[in-house]
Amino acid sequence: MLLEEQRFLHEDLERLEQGIADRIGDEPKHIRDRLARDHQIAQFLDRISSQSTKLLSIYRDADGSRSREIQQIGSGDPMDEFHKQLAEIKGFHARYPNEPVENLERAYRPKRGLDVESQFSIVDTMFTGEEAYGRFFDLHTCHELYLNLPNAKRLSYLQYLDSFDNFAPGAGGLKRAEKLTDQYFTYVGQLSQDLETFMRKTRPLENLDKVISDFDKEFDAAWEKDEVADWKNEEPSGNSNSTSKQTSSSEAVWCDDCEKEFKNENVYKGHLSGKKHIRAAAERAKRLEGELDGASSAPNGAQKGGSSTYRLKERAIAEREFRVKRLASAMSTERSDTRVNVERKQGMTERERQQELENLFSATTTTSQVKDTEDGEDNDDEDKIYNPLKLPLAWDGKPIPFWLYKLHGLGVEFPCEICGNFVYMGRRAFDKHFNEARHIYGLKCLGITNTSLFRDITGIDEALRLWDRIQKEKRRDKVDDGSVVQMEDAEGNVMPEKVYYDLQKQGLL
Repeated sequence: MLLEEQRFLHEDLERLEQGIADRIGDEPKHIRDRLARDHQIAQFLDRISSQSTKLLSIYRDADGSRSREIQQIGSGDPMDEFHKQLAEIKGFHARYPNEPVENLERAYRPKRGLDVESQFSIVDTMFTGEEAYGRFFDLHTCHELYLNLPNAKRLSYLQYLDSFDNFAPGAGGLKRAEKLTDQYFTYVGQLSQDLETFMRKTRPLENLDKVISDFDKEFDAAWEKDEVADWKNEEPSGNSNSTSKQTSSSEAVWCDDCEKEFKNENVYKGHLSGKKHIRAAAERAKRLEGELDGASSAPNGAQKGGSSTYRLKERAIAEREFRVKRLASAMSTERSDTRVNVERKQGMTERERQQELENLFSATTTTSQVKDTEDGEDNDDEDKIYNPLKLPLAWDGKPIPFWLYKLHGLGVEFPCEICGNFVYMGRRAFDKHFNEARHIYGLKCLGITNTSLFRDITGIDEALRLWDRIQKEKRRDKVDDGSVVQMEDAEGNVMPEKVYYDLQKQGLL
């Protein structure tokens, strides 16, 4: 039955391609439905790869079974072979009477209507409530691991989101010697794993294995050239300040032993006699000595630090830090959205957070119901709103009470000629429209720039007369600078300053 299996694989591949085409043509509005669609397409692509591998192995026919089956069908009596295979099929179903038949067309067809609600989605169990179906990061676990690190800065979760990929000593990160611990190695590995897992969940159709391998190749090249920031190979030197380290100002001095920047040379020299610097210098010297000993004991004349255990441990930590930086830069949009979301939630109560979470989970059901309505399903008569008086609708979509309609005077019309004879219903809307863009744009079209003086004026002629009057008063009240200062000539004649200088230039004084 090898040919039947071959035919089945071809049919399966065609059904899978059709299922992918049907899903790509539909663009869901909700992020949950969009992620569910992308994960289904990714599963179909994996199945296409596996089924194609099986099909290729059948066509290669390494054991010759396919050739023998073709020869057996073509050489003998076709009807005898047909009845033989039919007997085998009947015998199989007689032994297994409840064996289900796989319907490929139904299996790969997109679900509609009630089938969507009854279908279990892998996205529902993939994300936490904080991640909101892949819109935001959930790094609370990594934040707790960071706070438990010794000598780490006490950063809030909001500050941690801004600096979790900045591993410099002065930006919330630890010193180089303090990073060589199992606790820090666990923290960086967990952070890298969480970011990578989040990217795989939110981008199922991308080839992330190739992206991660490119990150590793880039790190290997930078490590071989000793160009990895904050992890360059240390050279033993008597001077502890490094001129190659970038400082915040030209007068600042960097201390390699303390891994700290000092404001000027005097402050730097003053700290050299302190206990912290002496202890840090001793630890650095001991570390460099152990590194050199490991390099000298390496076989075959290995390079300095190339095969030492200390340098290998640094490489493992630096590789994870490099991957965290690249993953964070690749997901900068989600990172900024997470920061905004955390700031917004800090001003909400617990009840508001729970309500928002419930609205998020129920948004998919609402979206599917709206979609079914758009497809042509008629609403029941109970859903129709009875509004014979044409009352305005409230926030819940229902007409407001008639007494409220009369109280606010919504039945009184206020036309505005400046707004293009637009009619405003109610005094409140009329008073509010003087600060809106429509009315301000109408005044600017008339050449009126100072709109604050034209409140309660709706006629074009009235507005133009008022504007001309304002301009005339400005011109009348305008004082000439030349007529304010009075000058006196040698004969005692008093005149304005401008006239005095004109006569002086002409030589008449």
